[in-house]
Amino acid sequence: MIGRNIVHAPLAYAKPRFAVLKSILNRGAVAAVFIALLATPAAHAQSQFLAAQNTLIVRNDPGGVVGTRAQEIATLREQGIRVELRGEVCLSSCTMYLGLSRTCVFRGTTFGFHGPSYYGAKLSDAEFEYWSQVIAVNYPAQLRDWYMKTARYKINGYYRVKGAELIRMGVPECQKA
Repeated sequence: MIGRNIVHAPLAYAKPRFAVLKSILNRGAVAAVFIALLATPAAHAQSQFLAAQNTLIVRNDPGGVVGTRAQEIATLREQGIRVELRGEVCLSSCTMYLGLSRTCVFRGTTFGFHGPSYYGAKLSDAEFEYWSQVIAVNYPAQLRDWYMKTARYKINGYYRVKGAELIRMGVPECQKA
């Protein structure tokens, strides 16, 4: 069934981050606001929305449900929000931010790529193709090609890529904080 939520991370969030972000954006926050990201048992995502700069700073994001992340990205695109991917890691569905035109990366951040699954379980061929496309459409061309040829076939673990390599592939580098 293609409509089920597909997880692009080892664990799913207890509450969709998209709803929290949309709520903040709809309130028209004026000062710096921390987005309340609910923890997965394994890790915590640390994001901060800076309304004055119209910027979302993402740090140490372990990923989450692909459909939810795709909705969040659509909202960010619609609102013209700039996204800075900083911190030690941006894993799994966090990498989908790379397709936003106003995204930059920190060269020391490690990005983890893998294919879609249903909480680690293999998908049908149709589901695998569908969700791979949902993920890949959010990547710049060179990264998208690599993902579709290689990375999507890794279901357990990650292909790890440093921000410096993504910068060499044309992803903009964030200025030092």
